Amino acid sequence: MFQNKKILMICKETFSYPLYFLAKDLIKQNSMASYFFNPAECCFNKTILNQNTYYKHRDLENLKVYDSVSITKLFTDNINNPPVDLNYINYIEDNYTNFKNINLQLLSTQKMSTYYHDRFYYKNSTNSQQLYWLELNYKRAIEMIESFQPDIIIDTDSSELARTVINEIAFSKNLPYITMEFPRYEFYKIPSYNLGSSYNKYFEKVYRHNLNHPDNNFSTEYEYIELFQKKVNIMSDEYSNDVTSKYDRDSILKSIRTVLNMLVYFWNQDITDRNFSKKVKNKILFAPSLKYILFYIFWELRKRFLFGKKTLFIDPDINDKYVYMPLHLIPESSTLTKSPFYINELMVIEQVSKSLPAGWLLYVKEHQSMIGQRSLKFYKKANSLHNVKMVTINFYKDPKPWIENAEGVITITGTSAYEAALLGKKSLIFGDVDFGLIDGITRVKSFEDLPALISNFGPIDNIKSCATYLFTVKSLGFEIDLKYLMSEGEAILLGEKEISEKYQKQIKQLSKFYQKGYEDYFKQS
Repeated sequence: MFQNKKILMICKETFSYPLYFLAKDLIKQNSMASYFFNPAECCFNKTILNQNTYYKHRDLENLKVYDSVSITKLFTDNINNPPVDLNYINYIEDNYTNFKNINLQLLSTQKMSTYYHDRFYYKNSTNSQQLYWLELNYKRAIEMIESFQPDIIIDTDSSELARTVINEIAFSKNLPYITMEFPRYEFYKIPSYNLGSSYNKYFEKVYRHNLNHPDNNFSTEYEYIELFQKKVNIMSDEYSNDVTSKYDRDSILKSIRTVLNMLVYFWNQDITDRNFSKKVKNKILFAPSLKYILFYIFWELRKRFLFGKKTLFIDPDINDKYVYMPLHLIPESSTLTKSPFYINELMVIEQVSKSLPAGWLLYVKEHQSMIGQRSLKFYKKANSLHNVKMVTINFYKDPKPWIENAEGVITITGTSAYEAALLGKKSLIFGDVDFGLIDGITRVKSFEDLPALISNFGPIDNIKSCATYLFTVKSLGFEIDLKYLMSEGEAILLGEKEISEKYQKQIKQLSKFYQKGYEDYFKQS
């Protein structure tokens, strides 16, 4: 348990729920602060969005709460003619681009990466507006860190510009910034010190060391892998009751309820709670409600169409020799943060199509979370490639048959590469994720390498590498059900539930996770 430390928590929306309860525990023996960087969350009057996040943290005794109100006001006041300080931008470039250059940093927020996704409720921003917002974020973050002087920064997520900014500043000060990385093994989480933009160096060091251990050290892990290979369904329990595990179309009534709920939500936010004027003045940081609602209407309509019988998706053919490529949720940290050079999935599909051996096909499957979000033009364009098929989303209701019947797997940074490895199949990825250490998972550095890498697909005896990876995850990670911590935390904060022993145990696990991450941070070199 931390003692006599200054702990800064980086907070945004539902990811702040577990940190609230963690703060209540740690504040007894430590100095605690929260930073709410999302402009809507801290600038809006109390509403559904922020009543149990920003305002709840402000009500917690002895918790210092920082926010982005001052810089949001500056940005709004100067939105039409941003007074960018190019000397300061050069200063940032010289001092705070260890992990990513300035343009890659800007890419980490969906508000300023509109070119790469179809969420049209975000307004396009100019180069000057983006640089000015970056400048303001750096000035605010440096001011906050110099004021609070934290010993450690903790987080539960890895996306958004403010996080990227603070992570760069923390690195320059040798200040541990610890967030969660998902190694894909059950509910385990391991620490990340760079928002998941590359391997955890200490994790890799321990993994390489563990590879030298005799096989009998990994008997439990060997047994797990053998059972995994025999399972009918391999999708992780972490995705149960989640849109990722949803393969069927909603009823018409449910779709209508979804849209009506959005109307009520935004009416309360804009009219009842008097936040409409803020959205009018700044459409970059505060997306207009009408566009949000239109997006959700189109989403529901497209979703119903795509789950129908006559769609743009094609059933697989048992005679096809294919490579399997599941798509990602765009935008999200697995692309914007972990693989920023490969966000354009259509471009990746095109490069893979060129690289396939004669007679092979590329089976592309949409991510369940994206059904209805992506433009239909995407699917038409992919299907127009002679050796590409957008396959029926719910032909199988688990990833295992797609992987088992494939020659290999290609994914940007997705779970399917990890699953393929445990099934003894090779895969290609485009980002430095921790499970990429497993034999048979190859990091693509250039599209020109694709033909040779794909031709090398086939079965692989990598069971010891898989077992070593699982063993290392268990030794350095903690079983934390983050989705439970968020959903249950919200219910507790709303007064719908009492805090349970199970929830308290998970908060203790969370505390141990950060404590271990803090200790391991100084073992990286």
